[in-house]
Amino acid sequence: MPGILREIAHVRTGDKGDISQIAVFALNDADYHRLLAAVTPERVAAHLPGLLPRLIRRYELPALGAINLVLEGALQGGVTRSLSLDAHGKTLGAQLLDLPLLPE
Repeated sequence: MPGILREIAHVRTGDKGDISQIAVFALNDADYHRLLAAVTPERVAAHLPGLLPRLIRRYELPALGAINLVLEGALQGGVTRSLSLDAHGKTLGAQLLDLPLLPE
């Protein structure tokens, strides 16, 4: 049973201007390869379909067992300009943790 991302990872988030960042950390080093397979820009975009960022960059941080996602244009103009209800860093990170894992 593949499960969901929150079973193997936790997130830290932030946002500045129109950019949201979601850092995803594997809870155990042995699960880092599963995190790399599951959390691709394409899968993140499909999992957050209403977000419509201009670009999703993924930075791999193997020494930390983490991935940093930078979602450009994800905040509808920025936290202070957006009319959306709390669709910012912490909400996006919590939603990303429901991403289904891939079978091993």
